Amino acid sequence: MENHKVTIENRKQTTITDIVEIDSFDEAEIRATLKQGAMIIKGEKLNIQMLDLQEGTAAIGGTINSLMYVKVK
Repeated sequence: MENHKVTIENRKQTTITDIVEIDSFDEAEIRATLKQGAMIIKGEKLNIQMLDLQEGTAAIGGTINSLMYVKVK
């Protein structure tokens, strides 16, 4: 099992590990596939500041209102 970590700083800066791909994104929602499922991040003025699929990491800026794990079928 891979290590997965989410760090949220003051609801403004988020770092996520174990990212496989970003499925869709706009200023209100980011959908990402993880090695063990998927994640939906909702907020305001969201932006992907850094994405390294080889390392499986992403840095997201903007105001985070919710973060939800979802099961991939």
